[in-house]
Amino acid sequence: MGIFPFSKKELLTEAEKQRLVQAIRAAERLTSGEIRLYVESHCKFVNPIDRAEIIFLQLGMHKTKRSNGVLLYIALKDRQYAIVGDKGIHEKVGDEFWQQQSKLLLSHFSGQRVIDGIEACIKEIGESLCQHFPFEAGDDNELPDDIVIGK
Repeated sequence: MGIFPFSKKELLTEAEKQRLVQAIRAAERLTSGEIRLYVESHCKFVNPIDRAEIIFLQLGMHKTKRSNGVLLYIALKDRQYAIVGDKGIHEKVGDEFWQQQSKLLLSHFSGQRVIDGIEACIKEIGESLCQHFPFEAGDDNELPDDIVIGK
């Protein structure tokens, strides 16, 4: 035990983690695309997109067969986020899609419904991936569905 008798508060409860992992699994069920969620308390960069792009590479998301990985990055305490899509999905959906996802997150976040917003965004991204990269026989789940928790 450390100096302080209380434990550090987790960024997400176990129930919230399970809910979001289930959302990822449901979103990926009908697509060859990959969705990852990275959550940390504070963004180490001024621009969360820069941070998300580094995490995207660190998680190997640029190595999917069809370049169709999407990272949803959330810095909870800083109230910052970024959505990074690999070139394959970006070429299909364009900037407008990412802007719509950003508005979706903001609408939920402003109402203090962070988990609802993340879940809704995962669902929307999954539907777009399904449309442009439908599941085909032999498709593997190339990346884990778990949530990556930073510091």
